[in-house]
Amino acid sequence: MKFTTRLLAAAALCAFSQTLVAQTPTATNVPLATTLPPQAPDVAAPKMDPKTGEVNVSFSSSHIRFVEIAKKNQSRILFLGDSITAGWGGQKEIWNTAFGAYEPANFGIGGDRTQHVLWRITNGELDGFTPKVLVLMIGTNNSGQDSAERIASGVTKIVETIRAKTPDTKVLLLAIFPRGETPSPTREKLKSVNAQIGKLDDQKSVFFLDIGDKFLGADGTLAKEIMPDFLHLSPKGYQIWADAIAPSLERLMK
Repeated sequence: MKFTTRLLAAAALCAFSQTLVAQTPTATNVPLATTLPPQAPDVAAPKMDPKTGEVNVSFSSSHIRFVEIAKKNQSRILFLGDSITAGWGGQKEIWNTAFGAYEPANFGIGGDRTQHVLWRITNGELDGFTPKVLVLMIGTNNSGQDSAERIASGVTKIVETIRAKTPDTKVLLLAIFPRGETPSPTREKLKSVNAQIGKLDDQKSVFFLDIGDKFLGADGTLAKEIMPDFLHLSPKGYQIWADAIAPSLERLMK
């Protein structure tokens, strides 16, 4: 029986290898990326892989891991967002010093847009999870495709969903950080988004905070020592972020 099983497994592996060889693109037969349908910023949708037309594998695996963390309901602070939030994973010393006492959780996924975060929190990442404070920043990845109004609509839907899922959680809603070395139309769009989502602040359950100016020079430029690629933060940038929200967190955690 064992011999037969090994024989069948070997045959299957051989067939799979032959399939891979047959599917390997040649210089004259390179598969084109799948054209994905547009996603509305305020409608929950998973992140898709343009190469396969399927749900992005990394997105899916991170989501599954976050759902398991949510089930434990041990963290008093949750950070929710895209790669800028995910980047806290590489800043353990700053993270632990600034937030360690709150047993924080980081649900940041690189490349996420508003619709992706909305999908995640409607599909398990807040089920049974009741952090004292949720720090939310999302929307910069929508800036190339969506209008300021549509991005703001997506952020608003996320906040509404958080309130419905965990009404006792206080939301520290951060303005989208500035991006690009110098002032630009994209920055102006994000300023418009921030002006709109700032109206969600009710000083009861939602608290808006704009710390963007702390990353800028007097002339409005972003320094490489703060944002090396003018989007993602350096350790210095993360320290600025931690220091800037510390007073708000201390107040909201009471």
